[in-house]
Parts: sequence; structure tokens; C-alpha cells
Amino acid sequence: MSVLQLRRRESRGTPHGWPDAVHPVLQQVYAARGVLEPGQVEHRLARMLSPQLLGGMAQAVDLLAEAIRDDWTILIAGDYDCDGATGTAVAVRGLRLLGARRLDYAIPNRFVHGYGLSAAFVASMQPTPQLIVTVDNGVASVAGVAAAQARGIKVIVTDHHLPGERLPACDAMVNPNLAGDAFPSKALAGVGVMFYLLLALRAKLHEQGAFGAAKPDLSVLLDLVALGTVADLVPLDFNNRVLVEAGLQRMRSGRACAGIAALVEAGRRSLTTLCASDLGFAVGPRLNAAGRLEDMRLGVACLLTDDVAQARRYAEQLDAINRERRDLQASMVAEAEVMVAGLGPLDAIGVALFEPSWHAGVVGLVASKLKERLHRPVIAFAPASEDDTENLRGSCRSIPGFHIRDALAVIDARQPGLIERFGGHAMAAGLSLKTCDYPRFAVAFDTVARELIEPERLQAVLYTDGELPPGAATLALARQLRAAGPWGQAFPEPLFDNLFDCAGWKVMGETHLRLQLRDPRDGAVHDAVMFNAYDGQPPPPRLRTAYELTINDWQGRETPRLLLRHIEPA
Repeated sequence: MSVLQLRRRESRGTPHGWPDAVHPVLQQVYAARGVLEPGQVEHRLARMLSPQLLGGMAQAVDLLAEAIRDDWTILIAGDYDCDGATGTAVAVRGLRLLGARRLDYAIPNRFVHGYGLSAAFVASMQPTPQLIVTVDNGVASVAGVAAAQARGIKVIVTDHHLPGERLPACDAMVNPNLAGDAFPSKALAGVGVMFYLLLALRAKLHEQGAFGAAKPDLSVLLDLVALGTVADLVPLDFNNRVLVEAGLQRMRSGRACAGIAALVEAGRRSLTTLCASDLGFAVGPRLNAAGRLEDMRLGVACLLTDDVAQARRYAEQLDAINRERRDLQASMVAEAEVMVAGLGPLDAIGVALFEPSWHAGVVGLVASKLKERLHRPVIAFAPASEDDTENLRGSCRSIPGFHIRDALAVIDARQPGLIERFGGHAMAAGLSLKTCDYPRFAVAFDTVARELIEPERLQAVLYTDGELPPGAATLALARQLRAAGPWGQAFPEPLFDNLFDCAGWKVMGETHLRLQLRDPRDGAVHDAVMFNAYDGQPPPPRLRTAYELTINDWQGRETPRLLLRHIEPA
């Protein structure tokens, strides 16, 4: 296995125009992410891209306006992940604000209906709605849309996944990633696409005189938009940062919906200091757990209730499911690590794993963990359900430079019929195939990976923002860095690397390390912590570490602390 290499980010230009109050370190951090002047971090809603730039918007808006005017029955068809759940909640809350009365939602059960708007999912919809609006799915639902139309149901698809060679024959489709779509940001999450559709619909209805002088305030949905965007790991380009920052501001000011507030509480986070990473690590997983192990309708119900006590009851249930998910994930990852133990350079480059006892709802997390460990693209498979062992569901995670959905398309073109269904993005995708075809698929996947991945891409690299200068690890800078985001996918949290002497250490909770690190440049000693790092061996006496400068608020007292992400002997 390749050893992790630390590599420093290069500045993309010279910072200019920053006020003196902005720390030079933060200016350099921004410059390494292409942000060179203050206007590039003015995350005001007024700077959002216009909904009118999205293709297919006019057709979708016209159909929805007709549905509201004529009081159609509308069904929101969501997805069973956090993006789908938040997008469904945004759709239901938003359409109610805009006048829809006969409105319901449905989430497919991954073990019964499979992914997205499948024919089986459509068949389960009783009574028959007049209009289906998909959220975070549908671009690949050729059969499902056909099944809906055979029942006389109109379909609007809202999605952000990459299209296949064939599009469903729906009545309208809004997806920034369709070929030829002019929308400047291709990074919108499913929940973001739905929010944009609601904005365009509100404008249309306002033109028609639906609201009088006061338009409904759709900004009340931005906490949901922020959560879904962060949890789906879409790139936080400028437009997404605007959406996420606006949502975080709502939450910090005490205006989060009851469900999000309850989930933040269950994750032992504070609303007043909430940041994007809290959404990704504490809130999102609790919602996702329902879709992985149970039924995501529980998650959507949590996001739709305005009853604080009820929201807390839902959040407690979701927290319990998440604990079960963590235990199951740990055992599956341990089994997967045994499978790949001793994997050498001549073994698989594209790694496929299958264990008949695995749970289909958790294989994505297994693939993610193994991808991090091996630094190779990984696909983990499990039986479609306990009752269906003849079919497999696979979840893919990739490394930079290897477009996993395109790789699946190559396999599909070479061996038609091998993959029954697939879809996704560059870094994550899903597929289904027959159990008996797994050996043939594993070989095909490794073959494509060997063809398309350059050897240097197999070297794991951790990018840092370089050294913090002596005396810079202060509470003031830590506060600036925390407030300077939102940080996330493609706009990473500031990460520094320095040489330290280990002046002391102890074990916390069996697996965590608490360290005192001395800076040899000025003798300053810094409090540091590294989670899940203790393997029975002491840390090296002199070490190089990559770390975040964070805030420890133990017992209400704030102090700077180094959160270590990587250590190596110096």
C-alpha cells in the first residue's frame, strides 16, 4: 500500500483588497482555493444564480402552476438519502406555501422498490396521483416514468445526477447536468434543484397575481437546503456556499425547523456555533441511517413536523437507528479489511468486494472506508435484500482522476446486460447486477480501472496549507477560520502541517490520543487531540503532523486546540 504523502497547496494568485482584520493566514488559505479578494466570500443571497438559467424550468413551472390552480393531487417522489429527504421536505413545505393543497410524498424502500422512480415504486402509489414530482432522482427512470404515464400520471423530474444515453419521456425535467444545460453551476444538490424550482414557480405565480402584495417567504427552507447540500458531498462552489451559509445563519439565529434543531441536539452540537462540518458529521448521518436500515419516511416526518416534542421523539428514533448503523458498519468494515489484507501492487486496482451477509444499506459506507484505506476505487456489494439473494446492490466510491460513473458506462458498453442498472457521479455511484455475474463484473471493473487510472493517481496525497507561523495558533485565528467558511467538499477546511516535539501524551477512551506538542521554533506548547489513533504504541518523540486549528469549548471555556488528522515520524 502507498504511504500517505503530505503535499502543500499552491496559491492561485496574490490576495488583495482584504481589510487588516482578516488574518494573513486566512488570506493565504483563501488564495489556495482561488479566493483572492473579499467579493469572492460575500455569500449573500442576492448573489445566487438566477433560477431562470436552469434548463427545462419553464415547462416544469407551467405544469406545477396548472396543478396548483386546478387542485391536482401531487405526489413528491423522493430518495432515501439525506439529500432526498431534505429535498422532499423542501418540496412539501414549499409547495404548501405556494398554494398546493392535495399534496403527499413517498420514499421508495431500497429493499422493496430499488432506487429512484422504479416501475415497482410507481405500482405501489395508491391512490393514483395526477402529478409526480421527483426529487434527487429520475434522470435514469426510463421504465418508471413510462409506468407512470401508462397510468395517466404526469411526471416532472428534478435531479442532479448525470444522465445516461437515454432520458425518460417525462413531461418536464430540471437537471443542471443535462447535456447542453447552460446553468453555470453543475454542483447543485437535489435539494438545491428543488429549491430553485420553487423560486421560479413563486415568480410565475406572483406574475399571475396569486399572492397579492406579499410573496411567500421561501428563505424559511434554507436550513433544509444547507443540510442536504452538505450531506450529499457536492462541491461547495460559490453558489452552493451562498445557499449553505444562508441556511447556517438561520440555524445559528434559532430559526431552524424543529426537526433539524432536534437532530442537532441529538448529535450533541450547539445551534449557536453550528458549522458545515456539524451538518456533515452529526446531523446528516442520523437522517441517512433511516434510509440505510429502516424507512426514510421517518426522516422526512422529522423534517416536516413543527411540533418540538414530536421532533425530539423522531430524532431519538433516528439516533438509535444510527447507533445500530455504526455497529453494523464497524463489523462489515472489519470483514472487508480481512478480505483486502495483504493486497499488493499486483492485485486489483479496481477493488470489488462481496459478502452474502452484508447489508445493502451500509455497503456505501464500507466502500468509502476501504477507498480511504487503499486509495483505490472500491465497489462493495450486498444482496438486494434478505429475501432476494439472486440480485446484488453495489455502491461505488472513487479516487480523484477516475470517473466512476463513466467507468461503469464503459463496462456496460463492452458487456451489455452485465450491469442491470447504474447511475451516479464522478466520485460515487450505484449499480445492480445478478449475483451469478459478480465474478465477471469484478474482473471487468479491475480491467477498466487498470486502463484508465494513471499509476501516480494511486499515491494517496493529503494536501495542506503549509506551516502555521510561530505564535499563530491563537484563539482569535481559530475563530476566524471557523467563521470563514462554509468549508466542505472542493472547498476544504484549512489544514496545516508543522514539525513538533511530543512533550507529553495520554490515552482517552481507549482509542483517542491527547498530546502536548512543543513547537521547536519558539518553545510554545500546544494542546492537541487525535481521534481513533491509539494502536498500543506511543507517538514518535519528534513528529510531523497535519492538523486543523480548532476551538475546544470544554465547560464553556474556549481555548485553541490542534485537531490532528495525520502524524508521521520526523
